[in-house]
Amino acid sequence: MAKSNPRDSIKLTSVDDLFSTEESRVDSQREKVLDIPLSEISDFPNHPFKVKADEAMLEMADSIKQYGVLVPGLVRPKADGGYEMVAGHRRKKASELAGRETMPCIVRNLDDDEATIIMVDSNLQRENILPSEKAFAYKMKLEAMNRQGQRTDLTFSQLGKKLNSYEELADKSGESRNQIYRYIRLTELIPSILEMVDDKRIAFNPAVEISYLTENEQQDLYKTMQSEDCTPSLSQAQRMKRLSQDGRLNIDVIFSILTEEKPNQKEKFHIHRERIDRFFPKNFTEKQKEDLIVQLLESWYKKRQREQER
Repeated sequence: MAKSNPRDSIKLTSVDDLFSTEESRVDSQREKVLDIPLSEISDFPNHPFKVKADEAMLEMADSIKQYGVLVPGLVRPKADGGYEMVAGHRRKKASELAGRETMPCIVRNLDDDEATIIMVDSNLQRENILPSEKAFAYKMKLEAMNRQGQRTDLTFSQLGKKLNSYEELADKSGESRNQIYRYIRLTELIPSILEMVDDKRIAFNPAVEISYLTENEQQDLYKTMQSEDCTPSLSQAQRMKRLSQDGRLNIDVIFSILTEEKPNQKEKFHIHRERIDRFFPKNFTEKQKEDLIVQLLESWYKKRQREQER
């Protein structure tokens, strides 16, 4: 049997290690802010928050033109090259509008669940968040927390009660467990009805009840709401939910429920859609159309008052 050479067990120090200090070795591990080309940064998959070129975005773009991006974004390296945005989608869009080619970013190695939780938490700090954004954000974070197994190793009180994912999410978001569940129910709505919730044409509570209807039933409901220019009250939505669960909901039943006279119902002023739609850009929401009509009426009213005062 051959004897082992003692030199084989000796680990030789590299030249770089010999001439590096502890401070430089720590510094090499520290996260740095890098200017990364925007073309190399892709959006987070299924990013639930809308990035619109609205007035606030244009103001941000103007600020970036003058001062640059003051708060770096957060990205993670992609296996096939380039980077994936985790936090900073609005800053990236504003940088593009400002004509910038690069953006300062922190590069951090994150797995899918870590990245999802950071992405959601960083966006939930915004002031104005649409119901649909909250709904899909809460759902994504809850699924990530479940995969991480957080609900099995945390306690909620001194009694040792296990903290499930809903309670953990509620504790961190400041909303009740039931409210988070209700937000996540909105992800079961068809896009056209969910858009009505975002535009405040359907109240939150009826929308939660509508989410229990099948996709075909929701399509029938949407068509009826459009043709009759009305939306269900909470009690009407609850009735439709029960009828759906009993297998007795169809478009005729939906029509009869929506067109029944509601308590304290006020007479509505109707304008046929085809008479006014041609005056608006195709991407205008119902809320934007309504706001513009009111604005024009106010201008017309003020003009009439000035003419009468002459």
